Amino acid sequence: MRNEFTAIVEQDGPWFIAYCAEVPGANGQGRTREECLANLKEAIALVLEHKREDSLRSMPTDVKQELVVVG
Repeated sequence: MRNEFTAIVEQDGPWFIAYCAEVPGANGQGRTREECLANLKEAIALVLEHKREDSLRSMPTDVKQELVVVG
């Protein structure tokens, strides 16, 4: 298993729009399917980075953190 996500892609007139089913709030758009997917990939990374930073900010200072790698 790797960090794989599902992209739902639709065409709306001249635009492609996409969202990620597993990462709410991650959306992309572009004039081409490739541009749309590249924008979605960037959005997924930004959302996950924000969620990580937000959760770490609210942790008590006396807890231990461990890195878990999936994939």
